Amino acid sequence: MKNKALLVILGVASPLAVLAAWWTFSANSTNSFFPPLEVILQRFTDLWLFEHFTSDVLLSMGNLFSGFLIGIAAGVVIGFVLAMVPPVRWMFEPTIHFFRGIPPVAMIPIVITLIGFGTEMRVANIALAAFFPTLIATMDGIRGIDGSLKDVCSVYRLTRTERMVRVYLPAAGPQIFSGMQVSLQVSFVVMIASEMLGSSKGIGAMTLLAQQSFMSADMWAGILLLGVIGFLVNIGFELLKGRVLRWYIGSRRVERAA
Repeated sequence: MKNKALLVILGVASPLAVLAAWWTFSANSTNSFFPPLEVILQRFTDLWLFEHFTSDVLLSMGNLFSGFLIGIAAGVVIGFVLAMVPPVRWMFEPTIHFFRGIPPVAMIPIVITLIGFGTEMRVANIALAAFFPTLIATMDGIRGIDGSLKDVCSVYRLTRTERMVRVYLPAAGPQIFSGMQVSLQVSFVVMIASEMLGSSKGIGAMTLLAQQSFMSADMWAGILLLGVIGFLVNIGFELLKGRVLRWYIGSRRVERAA
């Protein structure tokens, strides 16, 4: 518990220390491209907490979570099917690895060509980015289940649904959540990139517009907001993972203590 509390304190204190150093070293800055942090925070408050909160911040977060949930849901379901049905996996696995090797950001122009500009394009890009890491993690997690668990399922004559819900999904849960975490990070990057291409709404679009208009304080405020959102979203996901996988974390602690 002490080590965990120390890690939490360090995780929170490190960004605060960076901001304090930034405030100190930029206080007397006269460079128009690197304004003082005090000015940036003032623009941060004016832009993101009031003027553009509903029209841009909530829009970006809605696109992020919508695309992310669609992508991981499809990844888990299709990953289960491919892992449980080897002939289907052998048929589609080369195609999956081909598309997985393409950087998610590189898929944005293709999706724009197929769907056009708009919210649907951004959600589709985010879902596509979230899909492959979760899919691969689910497949590997199911295929890596200990054979003794499968023997127990046979002994107790569990149905296929009972095996999937009560045994396979919990057993593969740690690996699936690791894939989801990668999906979340990639989705966040794609959310920003998709808003910078042909969009006038969203955090990425507003940050790019500020950069192109030489409004340095507004640009840094947007970058700061993206950092804060990424930090908070990652913490929220870690808390969710810790709650869902509490049994697994507890068993690991028992193994280490033994």
